[in-house]
Amino acid sequence: MDKIDKFPKSIKKAVRYIKQDANKEQLEEIRNIINKAIDRRVRAN
Repeated sequence: MDKIDKFPKSIKKAVRYIKQDANKEQLEEIRNIINKAIDRRVRAN
């Protein structure tokens, strides 16, 4: 069983997009968005 199987379908789709379709600029933008969201969530707890 893959580690990603425990996550929601939307996460699986996002990871697949990152692996297959995103260009370098999109990867940087996705990284910034994800990191900001995680940082906010961690600070909230």
